[in-house]
Parts: sequence; structure tokens; C-alpha cells
Amino acid sequence: MTNQEIAEILRSVNTIALVGASDKKDRPSYEVMEYLLEQGYTVIPVSPKLAGQMLLGQKAYAKLADIPQPIDMVDVFRNAEAAVGIAQEAVAIKAKVLWLQKGVISEDAKNIALAAGMKFVMDRCPKQEIPLLGLEK
Repeated sequence: MTNQEIAEILRSVNTIALVGASDKKDRPSYEVMEYLLEQGYTVIPVSPKLAGQMLLGQKAYAKLADIPQPIDMVDVFRNAEAAVGIAQEAVAIKAKVLWLQKGVISEDAKNIALAAGMKFVMDRCPKQEIPLLGLEK
């Protein structure tokens, strides 16, 4: 995945489901969610523990299928074992992009996403890519 392809993805998405959201301020998922909201994205937290609660002003859902609006990108803060199931859920909700965070490596999730015609990013973080690519708002 080239920097240009990453930039195109980040410019083209509006609504991001953040799977593995945390209400702990020192967790990377919290920091990334806060940053993406500051950058103007709509970010929907996905966490069975937080379902129905508000996180950074956004209602949390237990799973992707519960979200009542279309999702452009699924950003995954879960381990590689969980990524396959999340990839299948992302395909089911017709998300356009599956993004696995730094350290989350799953060739199976990649194959599921690409077979469904989704764009796929692995082992990168949008919070790092946005300033690197000059996309900050």
C-alpha cells in the first residue's frame, strides 16, 4: 500500500467504526478516536462493554451490525485472531475499507476484505498517517 493509496483512503472516508474502543484515556484506541474526531471524521465506537454508553460524545455499539448507518471504514484495535471475524462483519455491513492497526497482522482478514472488493490497510495507524501525509485539518 503506497502513501498515495493511504491518502486516498483517508480523504475518501467519512464514517469510521472503531472496533475495540476503550473509555480509558491512556489507551491507543481512545487517543486515535479522539484524534479522528478532531480531524472531522464521524467515529462510532464498537465495544460490547461500552454498548449503549457515550464515548467522546458518540454512542457505542456492541458490534458492527448494530450500527444504524453506513460505515466507510472499519478501524480494528483488536488482536489478529479477532480480525478475521471483524473482517467478515465488515463485509456483511458493506464497509469500503478494513484498516488493521499497528501490530495487528492477519493475512486471512486481508484475503476476506480483498475478496469482497474492500480496500485494506494493515499494521498502520491513521493518527500517524494523517500528519505524515499532510492531511491534517
